[in-house]
Order: sequence, then structure tokens, then C-alpha cells
Amino acid sequence: MDTPAFQHLLSLFPQLTLRQRRVAQRELAAPHAIASLASQLPPCSRCPHCQAEAAQLAPWGWSRGLRRYRCTLCLRTSTVLTKTPLARLRKRQCWEDYAQALIEGLTVRQAALRCGVSKNTAFLWRHRFLTAMATHQATREEGIVEVDETFFLESFKGMRGLSRPARRRGGKGRTRGTGPDYIPVMVVQDRAGHHADFQLDKLDARTVEAVLAPLIAADAVLCSDGAAVYACFSQSQRVSHQVVRHRQGERVVGAYHIQHVNGYHHRLKEWMVRFHGVATHYLRNYLGWRRMLERYGNEVSIRHCVHEALGRPMQHVIGT
Repeated sequence: MDTPAFQHLLSLFPQLTLRQRRVAQRELAAPHAIASLASQLPPCSRCPHCQAEAAQLAPWGWSRGLRRYRCTLCLRTSTVLTKTPLARLRKRQCWEDYAQALIEGLTVRQAALRCGVSKNTAFLWRHRFLTAMATHQATREEGIVEVDETFFLESFKGMRGLSRPARRRGGKGRTRGTGPDYIPVMVVQDRAGHHADFQLDKLDARTVEAVLAPLIAADAVLCSDGAAVYACFSQSQRVSHQVVRHRQGERVVGAYHIQHVNGYHHRLKEWMVRFHGVATHYLRNYLGWRRMLERYGNEVSIRHCVHEALGRPMQHVIGT
């Protein structure tokens, strides 16, 4: 609100009745939604335009309830939301409710009802919040590293002009298990809890090596099932490899197993059921969403969720 409009509003106060003044006083005393959200946001750490350090950011007024800064180097202004997935997103008073909906894993319609917005808005917000989350995962795995793959049915949910008959609420593929209708997702985790997963175009030796080579430390011990692609990778990269086959009595070999990864597969699939099939185009966002919930566990809060959506995770996630 500009100054003349504010002055006009103040001039109308003498016309209020006693009851209206009490209502106005109560509203002014209540915590403001934007002020509450501002307390959840991280401080500006650098200029989003030229990447100058925070010391170069000078306070430059306010913008829609948020502190605005001006960089002394590039002379451009910014807020904590500038150049983030949440930039220019409206109805900030609903963001905290929507972050809580993400924590609870609500569907699009449930989240829309919680926040008082349309289902289309709730869907768009979901992927604006998840865009940065999808990039937060380990970049280095050391020690005993477990790896295994799981599969999701390919889905063109929400698209028009399909080349095949539509499947209702998830449906079933033409083949079982690992056929062409299924998208492979490879999950990697070491014993320190550093976790990463990858949606693969194809589960072959070349694709697996391209993903795992920069991730697995040279002195690590790779634990996997009997899939040949992991044996090819360990041979080409000269990484120690321990095969743990899924047979009765052979699921654990000394300290080596892939139970952590398989447990994550189970939790991920069980959590995904509520969405009745996820469009393959957005699968990476849902994987990032689930990783965020796993990373913070029972300690996850609105503050964690908002920081993750802005690309500023509050917990170290990149490994060692």
C-alpha cells in the first residue's frame, strides 16, 4: 500500500463504530501471514545476479513484506526469493499451509482444500516447490555402498493424444517386471546415510557407469545383487564389488547387504500409492520430495520445506 492510500485509510478511522474498532484492533494484534512466512525464510547469502557476497548487499526498502537489497557491485536489487523457484509465486499467505501439505504427503486436491486454492494452482505449486528439492542428493558415496534398482510404470498422465489406450489410476503394463513399459530408478546409499537416486533412460552398462563413476569413491566397496551392469562397472572402474543374491539365507554376507536400499524401495513405493500413478515427466520431482522427507525424518518442519524449495537445504546432503 502506498503512502497516500495509507493516509486515506487512517482518515477513515474516526468513522468506525466501537465494535469495528475492536475488530480492527484484534486484526492488528494478530500475527500477519507475510511476517510469519518471513521468519521461515533464510537470509540472503549472496547477490542472485552477480553472486557477490552478502557483505555487498545493502538494505534497499521492502517489497511485498520482504526485505529488499541492492548489490553495491552490480547495482541490482533482489529479495531472498529472486531467481528461486518460488519467485513471483502469489498468495504467500498460503505457502506455510502448502509446505505442511507436502510434509504430510497430501494429494493435489487435499492440498488445494487445505490452502483454499484451486486444484490447478495446487498442482503448479507442487512442482514449483519440488524443482529445487529434486537436485538435493549426495554427490559422493564412500565405504560400503549399496545399490539396487526398482521400476515404475511409465505414465503419460495428464497428456493428450496417447499412442496407446489410456490406463486408469495407475493400471498395469503390457509386460511384467522390467519390460519396456517400466522406468528404472537406481538407488545408491552408503552406511553414513548419504543417499542418491537416479531415473535412468535405460538400465545398461554404459548408463550405469556414467551415473556411478563420479559418485562412488575409488576405495569404496559396492554391494549389489547379481545384475551384470554393476559387475561391469566395478571392473571398468576397479572398484571392489560384493554380490549379495536374493536367495533364502544369502541376503546378508558378513557386513555386506543391500537391505537399506531395499527398505527405501519399499517405503518409496508405499508412499507413492496415494498418487495413483505419477507422470514419468515429473518422476524426478517426486523422488526429490521423498528424499527430503527421508533426510529430515520426524524432525521435518515447514522451515525445512521452505528452505529446500528455495534451493537452500538446512542439512548437509552432498556427502563427503
